[in-house]
Amino acid sequence: MSDRSGAGMQGEQLVEQIARYATDKKAIDLVELDVRGVLGYTDFFLVCSGRTGRQAKAVQDGILEGLKHEHDLIPRRVEGSAAGGWILMDYLDVVVHIFTPEKRDFYRLEQLWGEVPTKAVAE
Repeated sequence: MSDRSGAGMQGEQLVEQIARYATDKKAIDLVELDVRGVLGYTDFFLVCSGRTGRQAKAVQDGILEGLKHEHDLIPRRVEGSAAGGWILMDYLDVVVHIFTPEKRDFYRLEQLWGEVPTKAVAE
């Protein structure tokens, strides 16, 4: 594991914390994709959905605030928008994809990375 995430938190710990913050904001269908050995720029994807664009934004805000206040971490970058149905948060070791259900069905990231180990996260 690399220690690019800051504050000494490893990728496995970071993805668990992000999943917890997303679940606290009622994210649905959380899936962790382990892309170590497949991608050089990150270790994990966390894919989740908000039922609406507004809820997707709340999930983003919950992750952002939780990591900032509890772990002094901010994302390297954030792209997309709730209005567009897809928000990407790059925490280096973990890249978070927050979708609305329609955009998630359209982009099908889990199928695109189907060869990597996956873990459904309990909501």
